Amino acid sequence: MPFPPTKPLQRVCILAIEGVFASTLMQAKDFFHMAGLRHGRHQGLGLKPSFTTRLVSPDGQPVRSFSEVLVPVDGALEDAEIIILPPFWGDFQALCQRHPQVLDWLRQQHAAGSVICGEAMGVFWMAQAGLLDGKEAATYWRFHREFAERFPRVLLNQEKHLSDADNLYCASGSASACDLYIHLIEQFCGANVAQAVARDIFYEIRRTYTPGRIGFGGQKLHQDLAILQIQEWLEEHYADKFRFEDVAREHGMSIRNFMRRFQAATGDKPLHYLQRLRIETAKGLLSTTRKSIKTISYEVGYDDASFFARLFRQHCGLSPNQYRRQFQHKGE
Repeated sequence: MPFPPTKPLQRVCILAIEGVFASTLMQAKDFFHMAGLRHGRHQGLGLKPSFTTRLVSPDGQPVRSFSEVLVPVDGALEDAEIIILPPFWGDFQALCQRHPQVLDWLRQQHAAGSVICGEAMGVFWMAQAGLLDGKEAATYWRFHREFAERFPRVLLNQEKHLSDADNLYCASGSASACDLYIHLIEQFCGANVAQAVARDIFYEIRRTYTPGRIGFGGQKLHQDLAILQIQEWLEEHYADKFRFEDVAREHGMSIRNFMRRFQAATGDKPLHYLQRLRIETAKGLLSTTRKSIKTISYEVGYDDASFFARLFRQHCGLSPNQYRRQFQHKGE
């Protein structure tokens, strides 16, 4: 199962910077403010949100957005369990020179255990702070060359729309950022709140990609390169028919040695890891498509839809149909 947050959510900070795309800034604000209201209601707080969602700027002053809107903020940089770095338009080097405190803030917050999320150009802040060195990252396709040249120590994955490692999340654009926000809301506030927010915020995306395996990045922070290669292979071939004995042999290991090394590196048994990959993919298909349960079962690697449904319930506590209905239901 996904690892739970290490501390309760009290504050989300969203960075407002000169040239920010105001639409992405407010999109993040709306997602998390709605989550705070929903979570507060679940906790018996009435109309009071369970955590605060604040727009912050380097000096606490309003900023001028890309579209020349003067955006008011709630304050200056401060402690938060989640930090969102929206995309912006402008000279990144000039912003770094003008606001070096942003980089110090990100380093301090990450060291304290905060979750940091960058969208498109927002990912540059994490990389400039050195937080992504030696870790996988993603960004918008137009910035791939610049990002790779500027940050050679970062493992830029040009095929991914989402990445996560060590509480550092990257989204390539607005659609994947929405997927990321729903994921974080589920981790901090629970599946019911996440599903309610998805309904309330009109979360309906026609993806041209398969949602990234968010929640698995923390299990890649190890030094066993052979196991890391196998994890990456599983992400591409999760729906295929194969035997772990053959996978182990192709990577020069006996099945016993493979099983031991995989669990030591990831904290998960290989079969359970594979099941989670398949179930997470199925959750995305259930919430964003009208494909039948049988079709989804087949697409994630299970020929027996009944077996898939039982496995889904074991992992999620709901049947596939119940999970889908929570996203489609229009009432409470």
